[in-house]
Amino acid sequence: MALLPKRVKYRKSQKGKCRGVASSGDRLSFGEYGLKAIDNGLIHANHIEACRVAMARKLRGAGKVWINIFPHKPVTKKPAETRMGKGKGDLDHWVAVIKRGKIVFEISGVPEDFAKNLLRLVAFKLPVKTKFIVRAH
Repeated sequence: MALLPKRVKYRKSQKGKCRGVASSGDRLSFGEYGLKAIDNGLIHANHIEACRVAMARKLRGAGKVWINIFPHKPVTKKPAETRMGKGKGDLDHWVAVIKRGKIVFEISGVPEDFAKNLLRLVAFKLPVKTKFIVRAH
């Protein structure tokens, strides 16, 4: 099942810029361990889903996971071998805009070494550079 908003005001949006530092969501708010983005970028809905599935399989019901991002931004694409012009392309996929410093995933209820290993596997599935962080006690 793909992640996408239930309703949007406008079907297509402008590309925009992906720069700056995250001002909110830059600290662990739920879990003990987290995966923090250290690059700016766009994360597709299917990347988030792949990460969720990988975590669910590894955890086997143990621990708790929080996904702190959601793909709100629509991305359009014109068909291959189409001439320029004739308007903007049709909606292709949804992305989450990620600024550096944003906590992407949080996890708790598992040992630190297991969490580090799990989030390392998840990081391979993401198109942005990330680092493992631990809540300061």
